[in-house]
Amino acid sequence: MAKIEGFRVKNYRSLKDVSLGKLWNQQGKKALTPMTAVIGKNGVGKSTLFDAFGFLADCLKVGVEEACDLGGRGGFEKILSLGQKGPIEFEIYYKEDGNARPITYELSIDRDKNSRPYVLKERLRQRRKGQKHGWPFSFLVLDKGKGVVWKGDRIGKQINEIDDFLESLIKQVQTNEEESRETEIIELDDTRKLGIATLGALKQHPRISAFRRFIEGWYLSYFTPDAARSLPLAGAQKHLNIHGDNLGNVVQFMEREHPKRFQAILDRISAKIPGIDKIDTEKTKDGRLLLRFNDKGFKDPFYAQQMSDGTLKVFAYLLLLEDPTPPPFLCIEEPENGLYHKLLESLAVEFREHATGRKGGSQVFVTTHQPYFVDALNPEEVWILEKGEDGFSTIKRASDDEIVKNMVAEGLPLGGLWYSDYLDAR
Repeated sequence: MAKIEGFRVKNYRSLKDVSLGKLWNQQGKKALTPMTAVIGKNGVGKSTLFDAFGFLADCLKVGVEEACDLGGRGGFEKILSLGQKGPIEFEIYYKEDGNARPITYELSIDRDKNSRPYVLKERLRQRRKGQKHGWPFSFLVLDKGKGVVWKGDRIGKQINEIDDFLESLIKQVQTNEEESRETEIIELDDTRKLGIATLGALKQHPRISAFRRFIEGWYLSYFTPDAARSLPLAGAQKHLNIHGDNLGNVVQFMEREHPKRFQAILDRISAKIPGIDKIDTEKTKDGRLLLRFNDKGFKDPFYAQQMSDGTLKVFAYLLLLEDPTPPPFLCIEEPENGLYHKLLESLAVEFREHATGRKGGSQVFVTTHQPYFVDALNPEEVWILEKGEDGFSTIKRASDDEIVKNMVAEGLPLGGLWYSDYLDAR
């Protein structure tokens, strides 16, 4: 299971410089846990942090210029941190599996001479086998679309990034016959597209391909109950989409292909929402799909259009967690909206069990403002986002506070401590 161990973002809206977990040059930090929750008051930047992951995924899918405009972002000038002149920067430190050597991806996005966003820099780095300290070896170096890439899954080069280093590196590759067999000099024809999008499609670059697949597999949930009440055309679909408007199609697929998994979902939702006896689909005469809920106390079924927001959300999340081929990274913003407060702790437990309980689960990243949800978590899993006096966000791990750690160890719930102002600033 691929896992993000650390993440850094600079100059993205209120996130002037925010880091979570371990980075290649911050090895003393603890890695992100399989289940991570970010908490904080309104307006501190939780939605911005959520969207930072979405922006990065959009950059891979559609390019940086379109990504700046998608989802009402408003363009590069709107997402650049107020008053900042430098590029927007991202850094991801991740492992393909528990025993793999970590890989670092660095991305810088700036404006060209025509004020259009473009990819200023891309780097992929990895330490060699047995290397514990020192700079990792780069295996992709791109500046303004031009650079060098190392083939295979082992080779790379330690680079001292002084002025004009890239030109000297290219000359070295061109004049060294042995090294040129292991490297390629590349120049992209569109600097608004990520290099990993192109190179990740080539078999000779397995590390880049694996990283590209990893980001392509991210699932950021923008689930809305109203979308789930729509009437899609009939037809089984494997995966829930980001808005949830194909909920009935996924039910069709699970009923047919994974009946035992689907029954397990029904058993769990029945325990959480008393009365739900059966959930299935019904096809209309014009080929539309109705999602049908049978309540024990009523002869006739209810349809999704009549169900509460909370029931639809719990069902959608449980369906998502039972995906036979789950996404490697699952990001959910404020899952508590519309849910009965006593459901939240058990929902948090469901997320954690999915993240840690079986091989092939997802790493789960959640933003929340509900203490009942946080009650189920431990201090290692919770990060507190705050707004500094300069208007930019800062972040810290709950476990960094020894008082909080000791109070939780004594049996006090973490959400209760948050409610009592022990976690974020009063």
